[in-house]
Amino acid sequence: MKIGIVCYPTYGGSGVVATELGKGLARKGHQVHFITYRQPARLINFQENVFYHEVSSADYPLFEYPPYDTALTSKLVDVVKYENLDLLHVHYAIPHATVAYMAKKILLTEGRYVPTVTTLHGTDITLVGSNRTFAPVVAFSINKSDGVTAVSQSLKKQTLDLFDINNDIEVIYNFIDFERFRRVNKDHFRKAIAPDGEKILVHVSNFRKVKRVRDVVKIFEKVYAKVPSKLLLIGDGPERQNVEDLCREIGLCDEIRFLGKQDAVEEVLAISDLFIMPSESESFGLAALEAMACEVPVISSNIGGLPEVNIEGQTGFLSNVGDIDEMANNAIRLLSDEEMLQKFRLNALEQAKKFDIENILPHYERYYEHILATKIYDKTDVKV
Repeated sequence: MKIGIVCYPTYGGSGVVATELGKGLARKGHQVHFITYRQPARLINFQENVFYHEVSSADYPLFEYPPYDTALTSKLVDVVKYENLDLLHVHYAIPHATVAYMAKKILLTEGRYVPTVTTLHGTDITLVGSNRTFAPVVAFSINKSDGVTAVSQSLKKQTLDLFDINNDIEVIYNFIDFERFRRVNKDHFRKAIAPDGEKILVHVSNFRKVKRVRDVVKIFEKVYAKVPSKLLLIGDGPERQNVEDLCREIGLCDEIRFLGKQDAVEEVLAISDLFIMPSESESFGLAALEAMACEVPVISSNIGGLPEVNIEGQTGFLSNVGDIDEMANNAIRLLSDEEMLQKFRLNALEQAKKFDIENILPHYERYYEHILATKIYDKTDVKV
């Protein structure tokens, strides 16, 4: 198949999943075309069957902001026509599903029909859930997609609860590439971070308020009082300065390291003992899954798709959002019992194996084939 993938080219979960999906499909012989405004963060090396098309938005005096949606629509039309794509897979309902619908309508005027699959990742649903301004556009875009997938059962339910959806939603979980995410011996790195054998806690996010990174620091403060430990914070974003200020206030700057954005996050996970994810919204929890693949148990909140990934009392512990005391107590309990910690490590790895990319890719391939075999020409606006 020739597949066009539209995504945000960032370090966020949706961009990571879209990029890794495309790379995985390319390894299986499909031709994959990434279409976005910047080369995706994880598309860093040459790979056979992978192509990148940059979307350029020209500045016009009439517009306060460059019209990206219009530029993306035109680029989609161009790539579908001249690369002869079989299918478009867009990640995020807005603007990508909306743009795909416009591109599809333009192509229809030329007698060309390209089916579109939309994957919902979470923020496109949860943020819109609290801002009804976009609700009609989101519902329309989902209903006009030829196929719709969600990354967890929780997100599917939330979508159906929030919007009037008459399209079927297929749950296809996020995945992990075990060629990359696995525990390897990095003792030299560990000794540099924790020279006296301290336990290492880690958090990875884009440092938005919804990730509750301040809670991570507060949890660590309580853990540090009981267990000699270090905290590694990976990522960057709007909350970083507030988190740095909190570290200074509690006097633990020497025990907490801000590592910024890391391309090789798996190397940090390989030396970690516990992953902390106290988010107030998480449609799946990809960062937690990556940690589990590296045999790192997870202390997390119990919202969204996290309970589908992190199994209470087996791969880690789940707590209510904001319950810093319980999260800290669970972390202390786990880090203080080496036998329990090792058991949880093995459980985390076994659970992560269920999400191996080699298990998930065939699900996407079957779904694409189903959409291509059952595609329905939408003749409401244009005759074909």
